[in-house]
Amino acid sequence: MTTPLLDVQLTDRYDTRQPRALLNGNQALVRALLLQRERDRTAGLNTAGYVSGYRGSPVGGLDQALWSATKRLRAADVTFAPGVNEDLAATAVWGTQQLAVMGDAAVDGVFGLWYGKGPGVDRSGDPIKHGNYMGTHPNGGVLAVMGDDHQGKSSTIAHHSQQAMAAWSVPVLYPADVSEFVPYALLGWALSRYSGCWVGFKVVNETVEQAMTCELDTSALNFVRPDTGPLPPEGIHYRGVFTPAADEMILRRYKLPLVQRFARANRIDRVMLGDASVQSTAKLGLVAAGKTWHEVRAALRILGLDGEARARAMGIAVYKVGLLWPLEPEGLTEFAAGKSELFFVEDKAAFVEPQAAAILYNEAVRPRITGKTDGAGAPLLNSDVGFEALDLAQVIAARMQALGLWDDALQARLQAARATQRALLAVASPTDVRRTPFFCSGCPHNTSTKLPEGSIALAGIGCHGMAVFRPGTMLPTQMGGEGAS
Repeated sequence: MTTPLLDVQLTDRYDTRQPRALLNGNQALVRALLLQRERDRTAGLNTAGYVSGYRGSPVGGLDQALWSATKRLRAADVTFAPGVNEDLAATAVWGTQQLAVMGDAAVDGVFGLWYGKGPGVDRSGDPIKHGNYMGTHPNGGVLAVMGDDHQGKSSTIAHHSQQAMAAWSVPVLYPADVSEFVPYALLGWALSRYSGCWVGFKVVNETVEQAMTCELDTSALNFVRPDTGPLPPEGIHYRGVFTPAADEMILRRYKLPLVQRFARANRIDRVMLGDASVQSTAKLGLVAAGKTWHEVRAALRILGLDGEARARAMGIAVYKVGLLWPLEPEGLTEFAAGKSELFFVEDKAAFVEPQAAAILYNEAVRPRITGKTDGAGAPLLNSDVGFEALDLAQVIAARMQALGLWDDALQARLQAARATQRALLAVASPTDVRRTPFFCSGCPHNTSTKLPEGSIALAGIGCHGMAVFRPGTMLPTQMGGEGAS
């Protein structure tokens, strides 16, 4: 019996009637904008969308994806106006949430999307804080897309932005792959409307630049709006009144607790493997978010622990965090119950781990917290370099062995993993061949970056930064600071 071929077109990616499409991360964000407008129409809201930001890897292609969909975006009343820089773009998006004080508004609300590379997040803290403190529109909402480069693959400094967002009291969502971009974006706008907060949306090279076929039927995606409980007389949304002290009080006492209430009601964080019941017999709980969730899955597959029955039999369970900050406490506390150890798998510096430690500190019975160290100070996962699934599998095996969760099958799997790693390292051994990076054939920087004898130059950010490998060129400054040093 043969299966008939599907009639698939590249334009399916932006056709909201198509339940499946091939998308990369940037295209998924465009699809989310179109879907948000459509969902609002279905709900009886006459909304519009507004997008502004500044390109930079790994969101360097978002503007191109938006331009390619210009006709569809215009038909959906979504305006794309790239910013002169990131902070002016953030200021413009902030302005879209001030609709309530406009007497002649033509729409019921404007859902906004700001985007910028990690350094753009840094420079835009002031408008992002202002927008977040003063509040969103109840029929609008703001998604702030942060393009992070954990390993410094295309940046002068490796960066991750969730710490900055937390310092500005902005909640942060972290999708694990492209398939989660659309539902998480829609979730983010719903959360922003409900809580009055801007919502960060963390993407990294490994997620936004990948492409995959995604199931995009969001007809059953109905977000729960839990009862807010008592709210301040002023409300939690933008009201056009200059009261800095009151804005901070409302944010901390009302809006951030609402973020956690929304996260709990919609199970943004959830058990993905192992027993989720309060009577769980699991002794080791693995906690991961975003991209590292897939690394945990791959490591468990290497160890033969990716099946539900095997995971339960060996006493492990996995908790996937979708809201990086503020960490939702009820679900984590339930997951931690009865476990001897929670092992936090995170790229770069620990972020979820210290939040969890603070949440669980006053519990009568609490598990050992491990992640960057084993709890006694010995290192486990580095915070300055990345790790592969093979490395992680060996660390997970060591934590299991320390808890007595061990059998012959796991030992055999671990030995095979170590043998594979040794073989890969042997193949990847360094050679004596060296080649200094150089410009593409025909690129004007081939000649324009050559220096007259005795001169020095100051490098800028971009591919022409390769000029630093030529004598006389100094290291680059931050973006926008070229020459000032």
